[in-house]
Amino acid sequence: MQKRMGEAVARVARKVNETVENKTDSLDLANCKLITFPVGIYKAMRSVTEGIHRISLANNELKSLTNRFVTTFSQLRELNLAGNYLHRLPEEVTSLLHLRAIDLSRNRFRCFPEPLTTVTALETINLEENEITEVPVEKLATMASLRSLNLRDNPVSPEVRLLIRPLVPFDLLLSPEEPIPKA
Repeated sequence: MQKRMGEAVARVARKVNETVENKTDSLDLANCKLITFPVGIYKAMRSVTEGIHRISLANNELKSLTNRFVTTFSQLRELNLAGNYLHRLPEEVTSLLHLRAIDLSRNRFRCFPEPLTTVTALETINLEENEITEVPVEKLATMASLRSLNLRDNPVSPEVRLLIRPLVPFDLLLSPEEPIPKA
């Protein structure tokens, strides 16, 4: 057990060091078994955080994202949080003025993460395979940059399905409706 944990920590440290040393614009910590975003990374990356435009934390075990993460990586353009245990986003996500794409697929969202509706640069939102039933249709309709919203494999209510199609000027991906069983 300790050996595996040590290997996971070493892998994260290696990836962070590569990003810092090479001054790349992305940090890939996918599949690292992270339960939280390691606090030590903030210090290790302080010299390059402004240059980080893409972060992948996909397929970890994150239950939440902190305000500090959002405010530290304020220049993000792409954020991949697919395959975690997230059920909400911090309000500070509204400060990600450059964010163009966010992948929140395969998480635990029951409500559409409304802070995203005020991120004006957002072009793509992927919320596939969550538990979302309600969608803020009016707010989404005002998002000028939004090009694609993926809500496949969510139990979106029939009322929302009827309302959303005529109002949205972007590609909306929904799963086919289940036929209503005859009594």
